[in-house]
Amino acid sequence: MIFQTMGWCCLLALTPALAQDAIDLVGSGSNVPSPLYTVWVDDFNKKDPKIQVHYLPLGTSASISQISMGSGDFGGGEIILTHEEMQAGKVPLVQIPTVLIGIVPIYNLPGEPEVNFSGELLAQIFLGKVTRWNDARIARLNPTLKLPNQELTVVHRGPGKGSNYILTDFLSKSSSEFHTRVGKSPSPPWPVGMEANRGEDMISKVASIQGAIGYVEWSFAKHSSIGYGAVENPAGHFVRASTASITAACRSLEASLPEDFRISLVNAPGKDAYPISSFTWIYLPTSGWSGARGRALKQFLSWTLESGQDVAETMGYAVLPHALKLKVEAALDSIARSR
Repeated sequence: MIFQTMGWCCLLALTPALAQDAIDLVGSGSNVPSPLYTVWVDDFNKKDPKIQVHYLPLGTSASISQISMGSGDFGGGEIILTHEEMQAGKVPLVQIPTVLIGIVPIYNLPGEPEVNFSGELLAQIFLGKVTRWNDARIARLNPTLKLPNQELTVVHRGPGKGSNYILTDFLSKSSSEFHTRVGKSPSPPWPVGMEANRGEDMISKVASIQGAIGYVEWSFAKHSSIGYGAVENPAGHFVRASTASITAACRSLEASLPEDFRISLVNAPGKDAYPISSFTWIYLPTSGWSGARGRALKQFLSWTLESGQDVAETMGYAVLPHALKLKVEAALDSIARSR
């Protein structure tokens, strides 16, 4: 991993000096959408050998740091930047959404039952206050399940992760105690649990420990044999993540989206909305869009919003609703024209 990281850093540093007969665009970002972005990059790179894109899954916080310093062509992640963060680096940033995602609680229990969770229950679990699967607070939400008298082992992501940011946003909105003790952060001070670095590591670790519980982006969970639960939304419905339920969260807030798209989809209203939903964003510098390099970046990003959405849909991702996609395309055009 150290060798890989050094290689990625060198690639980022050398971006402007890569081959003269081709434009190599380098972006770093979250591991959360990496299965999709890997396919996007492969498909796009086949279209025109003169424009080649590389995506490095360094994590959301590391990506923001890189692009803020002017290293690389774009960043990616799940953190909603504040106005101060957008202006704090070497280059000012903007962010645009690419697809919709959902974070799901995953667990390793015999028979892979479908377990119901509330935000308050998950907060108590990740605070270390619910320690066994047959705890009355879990049983109350799952009256038809025979829950084992088994230790509950918490697994959480490491610092700087977009999935941490989304989950702690949800838990902070669900529990005043969690909000006070931990709060919303990509690097939360988890009071209990063992660490997993990437989504694949989370799946592997939870799958290897009977009674373990963790969290991961829905696409990772549904392509594994791990169990994942339903989560209670503000309407009082227990909803499992799906393209429909994640899209419902976005649609319920679509009319109130600000022009810069910086809005949390966590706990969106609506009986069908999955409550731990989010955009995943691309972070872009507001300068450096002139010339061939800027045109190449615009070409790649426009492709992700057109053909790339079709690719995402075939992979089972929740794509941007059409009206929202048009707004994002218009915003991208405006960014590229004004710089």
